Amino acid sequence: MAGPEVWQWLEGHRRLMPAVLLVAAGTVDFLTPPTVSASAFYAAAILMAAPLLSLRGTVVTGVCAFLLDLVAFVYFGHHGTAPELSELAMVATVSAVAVFLNRLLHHLQTQLRSARDIAAAVQCAVLPDPPKASGPLRFAARYEAAQTDAQIGGDLYAVLDTPFGVRCVIGDVRGKGMDAVRAVVASIVTFREAALYEPSLTGVVKRLERAAVLETQQSGSETELEGFITGVVAEFPRHERAVRLVNRGHPAPVLLLPDGVRYVEPSRPAVPLGMATLADDQAPVDMVDFPEGATLLLYTDGLTEARDDRGAFYDPVAGAAIAPDARPEALLDALLADVHRHTGGRRADDMALLAVACAPETT
Repeated sequence: MAGPEVWQWLEGHRRLMPAVLLVAAGTVDFLTPPTVSASAFYAAAILMAAPLLSLRGTVVTGVCAFLLDLVAFVYFGHHGTAPELSELAMVATVSAVAVFLNRLLHHLQTQLRSARDIAAAVQCAVLPDPPKASGPLRFAARYEAAQTDAQIGGDLYAVLDTPFGVRCVIGDVRGKGMDAVRAVVASIVTFREAALYEPSLTGVVKRLERAAVLETQQSGSETELEGFITGVVAEFPRHERAVRLVNRGHPAPVLLLPDGVRYVEPSRPAVPLGMATLADDQAPVDMVDFPEGATLLLYTDGLTEARDDRGAFYDPVAGAAIAPDARPEALLDALLADVHRHTGGRRADDMALLAVACAPETT
């Protein structure tokens, strides 16, 4: 088996490891000369039980190790010499330590589960799942934070059904930690309000621009945040088979059509949100045909910057082309599986994915 397969097999059979070590200890004790001690195997089995088994399993492992060691001494005719008593005392002491470690790990895992539940609640509040459908449009989103066990980071997305059509945003805050999370919250709150009341997509983007500048000014950590957010704002007008896009320095969306897959590059490059003072003109609003059967894939650079073990970047167009079908959920699941194969499961950056598909009204 290859390296990853070995670790996967061990992960699936980890609870058997204390028993395997006890069998090895008994084998060494009973099939070798009396001068050979299996105390290291007994200690290893007991300590292995602490993180892998329950309290009862840890206690049973300790008791079995002590009894096996005692029976071995009796089998070879030893009766209470100092080395024997010392080894038995060592096994008993290690058993007591293992029970303590088992309880300590149990309490730590309980705290970790509580923290995960809180993080999941925060994610649901800040990054709720998009609606399943709105008219002919179908939606799906996925989020993977780079930090292990984290639920939210510096990437954002939102979908809102407004009087002007369905409006979506996806973005990537420059920076890490709580500053990035605060910027995510501020951007999403601003987008939700602006999308409902601004009649033009340009007006929505202007509000996001002001929010990004204000967040940088109030954060007091411009060096870390570097004052900008890359993003794409999309609008699907009602009764039109088209999508309007404003790209502010973000990776180009991918458009999947029945006859092919391609990037949707902006007609003119634009600076990220929060850096409008560096540019004289506004970002263009590009109109793209969006017929039935089309799917628009919006993503953050955690997807395009995912590397394999040779340093090659992931290609979203090639990945989207191998998706089993055009359903948003199936597309994102297939894409994530392909990215994980490409990187070997490593994650260096947050990754947000948002897919919007145009299906017939009757489906």
